[in-house]
Parts: sequence; structure tokens; C-alpha cells
Amino acid sequence: VQLQASGGGLVQAGASLRLSCTASGRTASRYAMGWFRQAPGKERRFVADIDGSGTRTFYADSVKGRFTISRVKSTVYLQMNSLKPEDTAVYYCAARTHYDNIRTINAVDYWGQGTQVTVSS
Repeated sequence: VQLQASGGGLVQAGASLRLSCTASGRTASRYAMGWFRQAPGKERRFVADIDGSGTRTFYADSVKGRFTISRVKSTVYLQMNSLKPEDTAVYYCAARTHYDNIRTINAVDYWGQGTQVTVSS
């Protein structure tokens, strides 16, 4: 399984960005998928996840109400609104094959390459 992420960039505070991640593989549309992020000098942290059906989502408190995760089959999106400088990080797409959530690093079966999001004040 390969995860291909895109959509990062440099924006000003208050702006929006949308990240995308597509998982390869015949059964990828069934996987729980999510996003983690890692700021410089900090550990990688959970951001949001979505189950294989696309009906259940979960968010870290720090992004709740500003970020929205969604999916169409094996592509997951992270719509990020009202961005803050503290959202600056490398964002990583993740997938888990046999469960409907993916909220810890240890739960991740597959990682995508990171995409940089930088929010200036």
C-alpha cells in the first residue's frame, strides 16, 4: 500500500488549505485513514481520522471546528480553515487496515510522505 499526499504550502494566518492523500491497493477504500502532524522539535501527533465508510470522524481538540476530514473511496481530504501559526508542521497521511480508527502512531500500518504546511502570522 502506498499513500500519496499533496496540498501543503505557505499561507497567512486565517487562510485555508486542503490536503489530499490517495491510497493505492485494491481494498484501500475500506481502510481507516487519517492525518498526523509533526512540528519542528516536537513529536508526531494525531490530527484527525475517518473510518472506511466515511461516516465516522474524530478530531484532536486543537483542530476541532476548524479542520474537516472527508473521503471519496481511497482518497482522504483534510480541509483546514482558520489556520494558525501553531498549525505549522509537516502533515502525514496514515492508513490502518483492520480497524475503524487510527488515533495513535502505534496504530498506523502505512505512512505517506509528509507535506509541509507553514502558516505565517
